[in-house]
Amino acid sequence: MGRTSFAMARFDKIGTPDMLPDNPITELSAPARTARRVRKGRAGATRNAEPGQNLHLRTAFIIRRIPTYDLLGEKALARIEATADRILAEIGIELRGDAEAMALYRSAGAQVSHVSGETWRIRFEPGMLREILETAPARFTQHARNPANTVEIGGDAMVFAPAYGSPFVMDLDRGRRYGTIADFENLIRLAQSSPWLHHSGGTICEPTDLPVNKRHLDMVHAHMRFSDRAFLGSITAPERAADSIEMCRILFGADFVDQNCVIMGNFNTTSPLVLDGVTTEGIRTYAAAGQGSIHLPFLLGGAVSPLTMPGAVAQCLAESMASCALTQLVRPGAPVVLGAFLSSMSLRTGSPTFGTPEPALGSLVMGQLARRLNLPLRCAGNFSTSKAPDGQAMQQAMMSMMSAVQGGANYILHAAGFVDGLLSMSYEKMIMDMDMCGALHAYLAGLEVSDDTLAFDALAQKGPGEHLFGTDHTLRHYETAYWDSGFNDDRTYETWEETGSVDAAQRANQRWKDVLARYEPPPMDAGVSEALSDFVARRKAEMPDAWY
Repeated sequence: MGRTSFAMARFDKIGTPDMLPDNPITELSAPARTARRVRKGRAGATRNAEPGQNLHLRTAFIIRRIPTYDLLGEKALARIEATADRILAEIGIELRGDAEAMALYRSAGAQVSHVSGETWRIRFEPGMLREILETAPARFTQHARNPANTVEIGGDAMVFAPAYGSPFVMDLDRGRRYGTIADFENLIRLAQSSPWLHHSGGTICEPTDLPVNKRHLDMVHAHMRFSDRAFLGSITAPERAADSIEMCRILFGADFVDQNCVIMGNFNTTSPLVLDGVTTEGIRTYAAAGQGSIHLPFLLGGAVSPLTMPGAVAQCLAESMASCALTQLVRPGAPVVLGAFLSSMSLRTGSPTFGTPEPALGSLVMGQLARRLNLPLRCAGNFSTSKAPDGQAMQQAMMSMMSAVQGGANYILHAAGFVDGLLSMSYEKMIMDMDMCGALHAYLAGLEVSDDTLAFDALAQKGPGEHLFGTDHTLRHYETAYWDSGFNDDRTYETWEETGSVDAAQRANQRWKDVLARYEPPPMDAGVSEALSDFVARRKAEMPDAWY
């Protein structure tokens, strides 16, 4: 990542918190957890993590009831598409280290020129990739081991998943530190416990205490053990992708996996305009098994993409289409998600910036382009460069997340926990973001205009000058009319001050501890559990540890 410094551990005194071991919650004994719950129940200071009045909004995935926001007109969209076609035809994509992928592109009609060694320049005639992508499904199902949590991706379906890929984690008690497998498991537990996320995600943080070549086994196994939702598999090497899929064959059954999407890989191009062999081999591994894949560049304006957003969007479209198309050359009909990860840059310092307005506009345009391709879209999320779960974090997050929601994204990775420009995963911001995701369930439900919602009778029942608290209409709707956060503090200032003046970050700190203390793993068949453990142990024994 280029940045390896981290904050010294600190213990912020919030009331009288428990002193935390290196692995909070998971290292507490059952009696200690029970005692904590009793103390907190008596104090009455912590609200329940359950959504209460919002349960009517809980769904396996969101069906959007509001229209997308179409920012650009036909002429502007056509110009962006034409520029993407020109990039692909005149500059092309450099492919490194995968002769089989090269052969697939060439057999489909791409112009291939040898650069050196196992490096080729691949050029595509205008319209060629669009034709190849016609076999990709506009909407597909990713199955979860609990069928009630199976999701659909594409069309008017929207899925929220936690953040992905951070080497560091942070919380108010211990500050910023390298992620461990204990953190990884805790973050899966938090995601599983939220009614406002729909997907377990993938590399929620990097478990740096495990060997690089083996950690994927523990990560995939953790998603299977601690969540019963759909999840992402490993993509860092083709053999690790194969391990992820094989573990799914144990969990779901080989025949079911052959006929259904149960896992996806999240693949990045190497911008500008490069596909490396590790990436393409991983893409081919998922596609050959009929499993899903997400394809996107990480575009940092001024560094690996043009500063101006229309140019970055054109480049994003070119790279994403080239990567997506490979799946259809391997197995037509393989599920695929067009992706966009657009970011700006501080031109004074060279640092990436997130949650800024220009990439948000770019995400709106990517939504339009994805709909023109008839492909599902992944873009944006609760992005922030803030180093703490503070006002900056949530202001930037809202700017970015709303662009995904308004733009029509179908799979929103980084929906919870993203801080520090993706270098860190915050326990507290994860709680705050998940609450925002809950509010978005209500927002995306839109408004139903009917005789009942127009509520003429509510005004007529008592007439002018009378309050509506006891009317039939109020009594019918009081549990479902408004989103009720359960996390925000909406009391009067005086009440807030009298109860300790606890701010949002402090409330979130207490909340994640409460959620983990109450967490119970979803049940798994004993035979399947044993088979998964045996597979992980056998694969680890077959190779020596590698730490880079």
